[in-house]
Amino acid sequence: MSDNARLRSRLLGKLALSIVVAGVLVAGLLLPWVGGSGLVARNSASLLDALPVELTDATPPGMTRVEAADGTLITNLYDKNRTPVASDQIAEVMKQALVAIEDSRFYEHNGLDVQGTMRALVKNLAAGEVQEGGSTLTQQLVKQTLLQTADSSEGRDAATEQTPARKVREARLALALEETYSKDEILTRYLNLVYFGKGAYGVQAAAQRYFSVDAAELDLAQAAMLAGLVQRPFYDDPIDNPENAQVRRNTVLQRMAALGYITPEQLAEIAPTPVAVAPGIPPANDCIDAAIGGFFCAYAKDYLVRELKLTQAQLRTGGLTIRTTLRPDMQLAGDQAVLNTLAMGDPLAGMYTAVEPGTGNLLAMSVNRRFGCDGIECESVILNARASQGAGSTYKVFVAAAAMAQGIPANHVITTPNTYVSRVFKDWDPDAGVAIPYDVSNVGTRYPRTLDMREALVRSSNTYFLALLDQLGSLEQPVRMAQAMGLRSLDPVADAIIEQRKPAFVLGPDATSPLDLASAYSTLAANGTACAPVPVAEVLDRNGEPLENEDGTPVVTGSDCTPEAIPEGVATTLNQVLIGDVSSPQGTGTRAAVPGHEIAGKTGTSQSNYSVTFVGYTPQYSASVMVLNPKQNQEIDGFGGGMPATIWHDAMAPILTAQPAVAFPPADPQILNGRSLPVPGCLSVRDCEQVLREAGFTTRTESVDSPLRRGSFLRTNPPAGAEAPVSEPVSIVVSDGSQAGRRTAPPPAPAPRAPVPPAPEAPEAPEASPAPAPGPEPEPGG
Repeated sequence: MSDNARLRSRLLGKLALSIVVAGVLVAGLLLPWVGGSGLVARNSASLLDALPVELTDATPPGMTRVEAADGTLITNLYDKNRTPVASDQIAEVMKQALVAIEDSRFYEHNGLDVQGTMRALVKNLAAGEVQEGGSTLTQQLVKQTLLQTADSSEGRDAATEQTPARKVREARLALALEETYSKDEILTRYLNLVYFGKGAYGVQAAAQRYFSVDAAELDLAQAAMLAGLVQRPFYDDPIDNPENAQVRRNTVLQRMAALGYITPEQLAEIAPTPVAVAPGIPPANDCIDAAIGGFFCAYAKDYLVRELKLTQAQLRTGGLTIRTTLRPDMQLAGDQAVLNTLAMGDPLAGMYTAVEPGTGNLLAMSVNRRFGCDGIECESVILNARASQGAGSTYKVFVAAAAMAQGIPANHVITTPNTYVSRVFKDWDPDAGVAIPYDVSNVGTRYPRTLDMREALVRSSNTYFLALLDQLGSLEQPVRMAQAMGLRSLDPVADAIIEQRKPAFVLGPDATSPLDLASAYSTLAANGTACAPVPVAEVLDRNGEPLENEDGTPVVTGSDCTPEAIPEGVATTLNQVLIGDVSSPQGTGTRAAVPGHEIAGKTGTSQSNYSVTFVGYTPQYSASVMVLNPKQNQEIDGFGGGMPATIWHDAMAPILTAQPAVAFPPADPQILNGRSLPVPGCLSVRDCEQVLREAGFTTRTESVDSPLRRGSFLRTNPPAGAEAPVSEPVSIVVSDGSQAGRRTAPPPAPAPRAPVPPAPEAPEAPEASPAPAPGPEPEPGG
């Protein structure tokens, strides 16, 4: 059978169906509404009762728009490329062209035009092609709305089945629409809904796709061409089938001239000219097309589904506006900073992740990868949120915070050898199936044997913190402290670490999310307030109102913060201590320094150097940088104060130097130095033990050279009347008897201790490693 024969056969079928429908209508199904030149509703209520909710929305939903914090577009989410526009944003000639070719009696009928339908079918049958629309625009609107909003194949079939029952229902709904909306509203809605080919739904998307103009700017030739696409968008496509498109455009122009919309001269001028197009590219769709922050976009999209419980259908067909917390300036600075150190697609991935203390707002996610594409430079996993490798000595801060919360001050002194064997915890030998001693060493031999907590954090002494963990006697406090601060990636293993008494926790071997690490340190920056990371600030519905749940509550409720998640004094004191990691010559993170700004931070290097980390923060920003191979274990040259601290500096320097410096609040004196009391006076060893114990002190005995007999009481240290921290024992100084009977001059006062040269920070590995080569600044460590 030829194409013309098939077309005539289809037209005959439509003609027969229409005759049947018309017969049904005249027979009485809709007879009560027949009158005048069209159909009028005698009982509107009965019609409106049948109007589905899909037809009560005056404007079809457009694309969901994903915006940065400043309102700039990140990307769109959509199944259909549609941008609804108001009536005054559509060229009048476009409305005229569509009415002329699809429903010339549009302004005369009331939704159902039997006369026009019969005339169009007879005309089309005689011509052997579709030259004039059959159904009214209102009927087409009903059909297209039900078809495009159907969420199942059954619903789509019901919207398109060629049966009298469907046609009658369509007619009833068309009448109801005419009673509900004005003619201009119906026409505008149709123009926003109908498919024009090339993935363009609605006249605005079509104008952009074919001509790169807005719908308001369409001229006569363009409008006629678009109106002609409605019936056969593929066959009359002006890009792929320009000859067909010209013929169809001219058919529309002839119809417009016949109806008086244009003059014969206008028809004669345009008809001989080929169609002219200026194709535009489709709008960005999904995070693979994100203009900025592809990985941030993917995280925000996942958050909308996982935390806010939106469906994919809502995101892609709801016409929402999603306002995120992304700061474009910080995202661009982070992107460039990572690429300054690691090339795009390098086997090592550098993840820079920034959050805002006190709100949890996610500000940037940078990595030397492209999101969602194929190739060596591409990645679909959100590496910034994935826990894959340990973060090394950044975990020492959790142990220090737990100790301070338990009353151990920052000036707490511990003396350890270069290799320290735990007196409390054991390791497990899986081959022998027995517990063995657990020990750690510092990198090199330049660490002082005696350090307080401040120096130990700045120098990142492994031995000090294992000894401090011994004094705590349990992993419960530091593990729970890490969780309270926001290290959510620890949650799956936290209980096992505590129950199995794994002392390696202090050296950060457990898989850590870069985002969670930045979030945990932001709790310090916010003086103890912990906030869950939040990438979405607001979700608006298609009408620009806050989107609500079924119970009427807003989908977005604001920040999820816990005030005083850790004691404020612990946070402010740690802030002041960790400033030294960046500013002190002994610090391991000095490469992150930005002159004129206070930056606190901590470096980290995991076991076998499979990852290196730096976390830095100010009162306004907290950002982590982790460098690792996400595909396999790879030993990385250097420590956390190398590549990570450099990336942090390059990302944050443009941000910090563009604004005034903000200082951290002062440390809590009691947590810094411990609770202090005056040392009471006493006269003998036994008297001192009793008096000091009653005053709240612990004691220890210290023997010194003296001409008095052995065991004679000399003094207390600190002396009576001086202030002393109750967390530190008071020494009862006695004679060792070594100079009994001699009269000697008092020994000279000890010389001040010479400063100890900087030492590199040790990685987690318990075995000692060779000291790094000397350089102009301390070798960063983990």
